[in-house]
Order: sequence, then structure tokens, then C-alpha cells
Amino acid sequence: MTLQFLNELQNELEREITFQGDSAIYYSYYKDMLKAPSFERGVYELTHNNKTVSLRTINAVQQMSLYPELIASVLYQVTGSNEIIEPVYFYIGIVFGLQGIYVTALFVTSWLMSGTWLAGMLTVAWFIINRVDTTRIEYSIPLRENWALPYFACQVAALTGYLKSNINTYGERFCYLLMSASTYTFMMMWEYSHYLLFLQAISLFLLDIFSLEQSDKIYEIYKIYVFSLSLGYLLQFENPALLVSPLLSLVAALMLAKCLQLNVKKGTFLAKIMKVINFYLVCTLTVTLNIIMKMFVPHKENGHMLKFLEVKFGLNMTKNFTMNWLLCQESLQAPSQDFFLRLTQSSLLPFYILVLIICFLSMLQVIFRRISGKSLKETVTLEDGRIGERPEIIYHVIHTILLGSLAMIIEGLKYIWIPYVCMLAAFGVCSPELWMTLFKWLRLRTVHPVLLALILSMAVPTIIGLSLWKEFFPRLMTELTELQEFYDPDTVELMTWIKRQAPVAAVFAGSPQLMGAIKLCTGWMVTSLPLYNDDDLLKRNENIYQIYSKRSAEDIYKILTSYKANYLIIEDAICNEVGTMRGCRVKDLLDIANGHVVCEEGDKLTYSKYGRFCHEVKINYSPYVNYFTRVYWNRSYFVYKINTVISFQS
Repeated sequence: MTLQFLNELQNELEREITFQGDSAIYYSYYKDMLKAPSFERGVYELTHNNKTVSLRTINAVQQMSLYPELIASVLYQVTGSNEIIEPVYFYIGIVFGLQGIYVTALFVTSWLMSGTWLAGMLTVAWFIINRVDTTRIEYSIPLRENWALPYFACQVAALTGYLKSNINTYGERFCYLLMSASTYTFMMMWEYSHYLLFLQAISLFLLDIFSLEQSDKIYEIYKIYVFSLSLGYLLQFENPALLVSPLLSLVAALMLAKCLQLNVKKGTFLAKIMKVINFYLVCTLTVTLNIIMKMFVPHKENGHMLKFLEVKFGLNMTKNFTMNWLLCQESLQAPSQDFFLRLTQSSLLPFYILVLIICFLSMLQVIFRRISGKSLKETVTLEDGRIGERPEIIYHVIHTILLGSLAMIIEGLKYIWIPYVCMLAAFGVCSPELWMTLFKWLRLRTVHPVLLALILSMAVPTIIGLSLWKEFFPRLMTELTELQEFYDPDTVELMTWIKRQAPVAAVFAGSPQLMGAIKLCTGWMVTSLPLYNDDDLLKRNENIYQIYSKRSAEDIYKILTSYKANYLIIEDAICNEVGTMRGCRVKDLLDIANGHVVCEEGDKLTYSKYGRFCHEVKINYSPYVNYFTRVYWNRSYFVYKINTVISFQS
């Protein structure tokens, strides 16, 4: 019985080490909630958490957006799943279930826009084939975006239906209610959600300018934003980030501008002038309101993001370790050639560009008609070939251009953009209106254009689907049959040693990524976390990383003891790192920040008389043995006890 219990613990440990970095932190709090005697007690311990980071009491629910974990823990216990399934599989099942909702929402959106289920099927096929670029679910399950983006997809589907001109009253009410619920839920699930909604609000504002008859509907959507921000502010412990968010400033400016136009009759000369200056008015009010809010609302959230963007766009230069480390992350680089090659091989990118160009040019054509004062038809038929007059199409074109522009700068944003690329491309090739719009421009006369448009809207997606099936289906089935097991015996041995040998009150120091795994697998307290939305944690990470720099044993000892650390873990993978990107290894970035190497011409070199600490401490000679005693090691990790009483040796 004892052997079986030990095997179960070992299996659980091996499963848990698959959660890396910030994913480990999120899942660890889910475990903590399940261990709590009651839900109320669990929430209290998370909101007054002093068992994670040494010398700090944090509100983990607010700081790490732990609402998904709270919901998952409640569902696990309320549904009686604790008698049927292990917690880890229940947690993973919820996230994968949300991914199913995500794909379904994209399916519905494409169907609503094209009028055929064939577009939805093609959307799903492209999404799955390009899953390396559409989702990170295979690599980091607990990420906030994996919980949040399915709700955003539902919101976009509801918004698409709501904007349609031919929707009935009941359908409009249903879409509005679904949009309200999904907008608020999305905002609660992800701390950066209001930035994505800000881009959506910009798209709707531009739609309001280009599509006059949609003004009332768009004004109602602004109310949803205000409601979600207000309720989110209250339930997120009065989160100041929502008050100083650009979304709130933009929506407030849009509503003020709307009020100024209410008393102006449509079609008058004054109304046209107001329409011309509306864009300038909204931009000015948005910036002004945002500045005023930041003056009166104390906030520190996401200040590091602005500094990062300044350096990213070359507006500022820095030797700061954290900023340069972020700039070196692959997800924050510009997209590589492999990214575009993958999208081209799956035929997604060529068809997306084709659909986007046709819709965009048709939209411009409609705008010019409005400016020139030409009357527009109340109902647009297929024979008219004016796909750019549909408000939902205008919205999606603007939105995808905004998202695509950002994804061209930061590759990590492709996981937000590419799913809608799949949806828009599938809608276009399956839409007779799009083909009819193209034939109108080409002045096709040899074949009846309407008949040809209907044929192509079925033939082209069928050909694409068959080619995708032939090329990618066998490869997909092969990948599904290959069971890939995560095997890391060194980390398992390290965690086992900590649980068996380290005191319960011990505090561990090391790289933030490893500290996340230690918090999850052992429950021991750590000095830092792999989170980048808190100035104190960022400073801690930089200070702890000094164990890989050219600093003296005394300096490192003072840093570690200032955070009450009892054990130090050196990772061979970081100490002996051979990076592919020049100057992006941790030790290189530390040398640049400390002035131990010349980074640019004119830099002042600060010579260090000390060797790299992570190398020198392994040799076990004075003064390193005075401060640190090696207590465990394997091929990947070296654990040192930080001496409380220093005995100097010669």
C-alpha cells in the first residue's frame, strides 16, 4: 500500500513538472484552492497570500487574474468530480473544452458572414492545421489567454450577428445579451483584455464613421464596455488599471462626441461638418481624459510595458537587464520567415490576402460613394456586388488590419490574429458576394456572373478542403498517434529531494521559471516568480539572476539574505548556456547591465576581478565555501545552503 502511494506521488510530480514558468504558478493556486477547508477560506488565503514570495503578502487573485482557478476549483467540488477524475485532468479538460468553444465560435462567425456552413468547416480546418500559430494550448495550458480568448471569440460572433442589417428583433436581443456576458467574462479572465477591447472599440468607431445607419447599435456596444469596466473594477478589488485603461478613455470620448451630435439633424451642412471633425474630437478627448485619469488615479500597472515599447520602437535605449531580456524573447520579436512560409504552405495566407484586398477596396468604394453624396440602396442584392457595404464586413476588415499590424511587430500577438485570418479567409472564398464584387470590377460578360459566383463559392472551398485533406490529414493523424511523454528525471529528483530533505520553512532562490515549478511541486516559499506585471517582482528577478553574473560571493550573499533565502539553486543550462541569438544569453545580458562588457562604441568598461559566480561556487574554495555549502547536485542542478553563521576559511 505504501509503495502504491509513493508511485502515485511520483506520477503526480512527473505530471506537474510539465507546467513550466507562469503556468506552474497558476496551477499551484488551483491546487491550493482544492486543499482549502472551504471556498471562503481558500479565497481569503489567496487574497492575503504570504506563503508564496518571501517578505511579501500579495493579493494573488488580483495580481495574477486567478478567477479561472477559482471557477475550476468550485466546479471540481460541486460536480462531485473529485470522486471520478484527478484534479489535473479536470483542469486540463476545462481548458480544452474552452478551446472547443473557441473553434465553434469561429465556425459560427464565418457561417454568419458567408451564409454557408462550408465556410465554418474551412475555418476549423485551417485553425487545426495552423495550430502552431493559432493557439499555445499544446505548450502552456494554464495561460490566461487560453482561458480568455474563447470568450472573446464568442463576443466577436455575437457582435457579427448584432451588426448584420437583416437581423430580426429577437436575434438582435440574443446577440446583445451574449455580447454583454462574454465581454464581461473576457475582461475578468485576462488582465490584458481591455487592450484587445480597445482595438475593437477603435474598429467600431471607424465603422460608425463609415456606416451611418449603425450609429445607434454601436452606441449600445459602448454601454457594454462601460458596464464591463465598472463591474470589473469593483470585482477585481478596485483595479486601477481599468480606470486608466485607454478603453475607458476612448469610450468616454466617443459618448461625449455622440452627445454633441444628438441635436444636429442628419443631412444638414452642420452634421457633415461634425462628421468631419468627429475623428479629431474623439482622439483629442481620449488623450486628454486618459491623462486626467492618470493624474488622479494612483497606478503602477503595466508601466513596464510602456518602457518596453519605447525600447522596441527605438525611442529609447537601455542596458536594463529586464528590458533587454524581454526584447530577446522569441514571442516579442518580429515574425520570422518560417511563420509566413507555414501560412503559405497551408494556402491560408494567399487566400486571406485576396479576400482582404477585395473587401478593403469594396469598402473604400462605398466610402467614396458616401463622400460624393450618391444615394445608397436600402437593400443590397447579390447582383449589386457590393460586399463592402455590409457593416459586419467593414468591422472585420478594420479589426483584422489592426491586429495584423501589431502581429507584424510582435510575433506573440499572432495567436490573437491568425484565428480571425482563418475565419476571414474561409468566409471570403465561400461567399458568392465576394466573387460577384470581383466580377463586377472585371466587367465579366462571357459567363453569367451570378451563376459563376455561386459555382466558385462552392468549388473553390471544396478544392481547398480536398487539398488540405490530402496533404495534412495523414500528417495530423500521425502526430495524434505519437504519444509524446515529457521526461525530465533531473527536475523530478530535485523536487523529490526538496520535499524530503528541505525544512518546511525554507525559502528557495533561483531562476524565476524554476521557482514557479518549485512552488507548484513542493509548496515551498520562493524569492521570485516568473511574472512581469509587478515592479517589485521584476526587481527581484533581476537581483536573483545575479547568481549568473561576475559578482563576488559577498555581493550574492547579501542579495540572497536580503530576501531571507535559505537555499540557492544553480542551473547548469543557464550557467553554461549557448544561445542562438547573439547577446541574448542571461549571462550576456547581466554583463551588459553591470558594465562588464562593451556593448556599444563609447561604452565605459567596468572591469570585474571576480569570475562568474555560478562557475566559481562549484569549485568549493574560499570565500565561496564561507557563504555557501553544497547539499545536493545532479546533472542539471546544484543546490547550496546559504550559511547563517559564516566561518571564514583560509
